[in-house]
Amino acid sequence: MNALASLVQPDRGQSAHAILPVDKAGHEDWLKAQPPRAKAAAAAQRFAGKAGEVAILPGDGAEDWSVAVGVDKADALGPWCLAKAAESLPEGNYRLEGSPGGALLGWLLAQHRFDRYKKAEAPAGPRVLLTGDAARIEETVRVAEAVALVRDLVNTPTEDLGPAELQQAVEQVAAASGATINVTTGDALTEGYPLVHAVGRAAARERAPRLIELEWGNPAHPRIAIVGKGVCFDTGGLDIKPASGMRLMKKDMGGAAHALALARLVMGARLPVRLHLLIPAVENAIAGNATRPGDVLRSRKGPTVEVSNTDAEGRLILADALARAGEERPELLIDFATLTGAARVALGPDLPATFANDDGLAADLLEAGTAEGDPLWRMPLWAGYDEMLRSDIADIDNAPEGGMAGSVTAALFLQRFVDPATAWAHFDTFAWRPAARPGRPKGGEALGLRAAWTMLRKRYAPGASG
Repeated sequence: MNALASLVQPDRGQSAHAILPVDKAGHEDWLKAQPPRAKAAAAAQRFAGKAGEVAILPGDGAEDWSVAVGVDKADALGPWCLAKAAESLPEGNYRLEGSPGGALLGWLLAQHRFDRYKKAEAPAGPRVLLTGDAARIEETVRVAEAVALVRDLVNTPTEDLGPAELQQAVEQVAAASGATINVTTGDALTEGYPLVHAVGRAAARERAPRLIELEWGNPAHPRIAIVGKGVCFDTGGLDIKPASGMRLMKKDMGGAAHALALARLVMGARLPVRLHLLIPAVENAIAGNATRPGDVLRSRKGPTVEVSNTDAEGRLILADALARAGEERPELLIDFATLTGAARVALGPDLPATFANDDGLAADLLEAGTAEGDPLWRMPLWAGYDEMLRSDIADIDNAPEGGMAGSVTAALFLQRFVDPATAWAHFDTFAWRPAARPGRPKGGEALGLRAAWTMLRKRYAPGASG
């Protein structure tokens, strides 16, 4: 993989091929303005200005060619409009005139590869984009690297990414930013994090459950907490999943990957906040000591939980982590989790189901998602369904019967462990792309990350209001 930071450079007049964004509305006028050779080349390549189309146009000399790229709107470039070009053009330098909008991100991520397990091949030469808007480069590279981190972690098989390896990934990010780490592991969890222990205790010793905490920033700054579900593999426990349901469960730590990537963005930009990252990391395995359907467990916060379904384990480990985060009284709490199939049935793979107990926070997240091309969809914390969580023998049931409103009841379960005075957002994200698109290969994906980051940056960047 090419180092992403090298793929976008300030335009200092280097030799480069021009990139010409063209949309369908302006295609006819653009074509009329082209010299005969360019018109003939565009026609031969059936270029009509449709999004994703790429046509190479000849110039006066052999190396004097340019590239027409079809985009949705030529005057408002979105994040993926140049991704197809970045994937398919020959190596070399390219120049984009005018404002790049969000297009730099797709240019970078189109050249990111997860090739850890593939036979080594001669790497494709880099396609370097030159831009006159140098101020955008550093931030865009940070975001692209964060997205790449999510993709790489989610794509890594569980054999190489269990709870211990996830801890190592957090430690690497912490070391680069001067953050501190505290980890509670194995049987030590029984006192402080009993739900984390109960979910992960059946795993092999080398895959023992753990609660990973990272702290960074000035204690005098506003405290924010980010929590991520780190189920490194989910068999379903004794309520075992079928083979089809287990196939992609290496991605069940996708929430942790999002949380870690967001923390990395916060620290990399040195936002004036006191950051608290919490990742409960487990493998939901099957053994003689696995939690059984019908068991009643006491949570860190105190309420007891009846485990009606051992495959509803993510909300259990998140409950203890959310309770721990709340003990430090953050003003903002965000969690990411690949939590429910119900969210995918309702919204499909692209839209994270987004829950919030604060309308202003929800509005800021939705606005940020629209602006960044990282859309979200708000779902209701419908109090009327809270009664579905009733248990006959415990304070709360982890998996209501009936199967209705599954993503809502999961969010309501989590809300029981959040201080009502804390602004809280919960992302039920898929963390996976089932089909490839330009710049977005099939596999692990960051969905909701850029929206959350834009919201945080606007709230806490120096000079930000509110």
